[in-house]
Amino acid sequence: MELEERARQLAESLARVREDMAEAARLAGRDPAEVALVAISKTHPASDVAALFAAGQRVFGESYAQEAKDKREELAHLPIEWHFVGGLQRNKAKLMAGECALIHAVDSLRLAETLDRKCAERGRVQNVLLQVNSAGEEQKHGISEADLPALAEAVAGMPALRLKGLMVLPPFFDDPERARPFFARARELKEDLERRLSMRLPHLSMGMTGDFAAAIAEGATLVRIGTRIFGQRDYSNR
Repeated sequence: MELEERARQLAESLARVREDMAEAARLAGRDPAEVALVAISKTHPASDVAALFAAGQRVFGESYAQEAKDKREELAHLPIEWHFVGGLQRNKAKLMAGECALIHAVDSLRLAETLDRKCAERGRVQNVLLQVNSAGEEQKHGISEADLPALAEAVAGMPALRLKGLMVLPPFFDDPERARPFFARARELKEDLERRLSMRLPHLSMGMTGDFAAAIAEGATLVRIGTRIFGQRDYSNR
């Protein structure tokens, strides 16, 4: 597909997603400006990101540390706000520490300590979210609800990290409304932490292509949408 045609398709998909997000916010009695779109660009080429940037999108999410580093360097001439949304291995933390606007999926004390140390060595401060695994799914990353308060207190005390909220990835359901209780629970957990820590946690990262309307209804401030914008992912080049 020629780049011009691809750029047109991406811009049209982006516009439709934004319209649907705004409608979901209005139906929930929220200001659409309260919800930001993180365009998940993993496995898609830097040219797609550049095309969407030209169409007005500024926040992009990556899930693989090396791919994120490579794209960030290739598109360094654009003022993109990069988020890291995938599970981050401790041995790859050095690639992300202090290098992106927000890391969504801190899920252990050891990872937090590694990020804190790497950021301190570089003289940088890193915004982070804690990933919660409310459903207890073994195949997914995330801290348990029982262990969340202790991890939050530890991260809040780390000098090179700034705790900004929670991220949740609920079980997959054919009916997105079935995910809604998990989103509601994430909001409750965030509010509980705000009371415990006496600090504001501005972000709830939740909701993807299939369930973002339910997430927005329950208070999402960041929704992570990839397939509806970019199309199916191609993992063959990884």
